[in-house]
Amino acid sequence: MEKSEIRKLFTNLCCSRCGHDFEDESFNIIREDELFCVVRVVCTQCSKSFGMALLGYQPLDEKENPTDEELALEIQEGPPPITCNDVIDAHNFIKNLDKDWQKHIPKDFIS
Repeated sequence: MEKSEIRKLFTNLCCSRCGHDFEDESFNIIREDELFCVVRVVCTQCSKSFGMALLGYQPLDEKENPTDEELALEIQEGPPPITCNDVIDAHNFIKNLDKDWQKHIPKDFIS
């Protein structure tokens, strides 16, 4: 996947710090596979790092001539932000774990 194609996905998005639009240079392709691409995203204006993005995709020939608008990512409503009380609750939970702490991990996570 070309950087210009990745930039099209970010057409509706901009840096949350400075408001600058993403450019081809904002994307560093870390790994590319047949069905996904791992990309590091950094604002070229203020250098804010947005971490990694895992982009899954299907070959474009499965949908004839998609427009740039159809390719662009859209901001979705997510869960509410983490509050100070959430952090305190997590801290207390971790602080009070005993020697059987693994019982709190779902069984399908443990191999």
